[in-house]
Amino acid sequence: MRTVLVVANETLAGEPLVDRARAEAAAGELRVVLCVPRRTPTHGNFTYADNVYEAAQVRVDLARGVLRELGIDCIGEVGDPDPYSATMDAIAEYDPDLILISTLPEDKSGWLANSVVERVSNATEIPVEHIVSEQSAGSPFDLTLVVANRTTNSDELIEELQKLASSEPAGRERLFVFVVPIEGGDALAAKRARARLTQVVDRAKAQDMPAAGLIGDPDPYTATMNALAFFDFDAIVISTYPQTRSGWLRADLIERVKNSSGLPVDHIVAEPASARSGA
Repeated sequence: MRTVLVVANETLAGEPLVDRARAEAAAGELRVVLCVPRRTPTHGNFTYADNVYEAAQVRVDLARGVLRELGIDCIGEVGDPDPYSATMDAIAEYDPDLILISTLPEDKSGWLANSVVERVSNATEIPVEHIVSEQSAGSPFDLTLVVANRTTNSDELIEELQKLASSEPAGRERLFVFVVPIEGGDALAAKRARARLTQVVDRAKAQDMPAAGLIGDPDPYTATMNALAFFDFDAIVISTYPQTRSGWLRADLIERVKNSSGLPVDHIVAEPASARSGA
């Protein structure tokens, strides 16, 4: 089995890279190793250093799911912040037969400004191929950000996501990235947010909806802006309790996100479990 090492970050879902992986898979039995160097966002607020790692892991998880849907055996990991070091670490561990390094165009790529492709080529005898793509250019996937906390596992939210997924035109697929703000900001709150995140991602996958996620800043607006700094989203879904119970709505979260992001924002209202059960 041949092993192809793919090194990418923002362009991981771009059509040129996906097509190249398809072509390699068509040539024979193949294993793809994804290496995603973690990076600090260039804009937006930032609170939790762990989110740098988590955002890169989300890219790995989504890409693995996509490639496996195409029938390509795939593993992946988050790499060193320096793309050259990340690539060399992955080469030492996986001994690939081919290295694909995907970057933004030259006028936008920090990797090219630092001669990453040339340095890797000079440091190894393994063939290195450079693939250029705009961020997620031509991608057959739409990426939706879902922001929720206490309503993450509500039926109302899951049903709306199912509608969005089923409304995709032929040849396209919608991927969901969940962000669960840490309500309270302490260690217990982080564990609670992590548990809610795990549950909703598992539930989405059980409904055949590709999903991944991360926990975020206690302030839902900051958590949303941080996520937007990491990913090229097409739309945003925000789930809250009704107006009378929602601090997010009292803080005008929906309109603030609409104004700042310029993206369509779908607001889902979910009743608390106690209200649904009549307690």
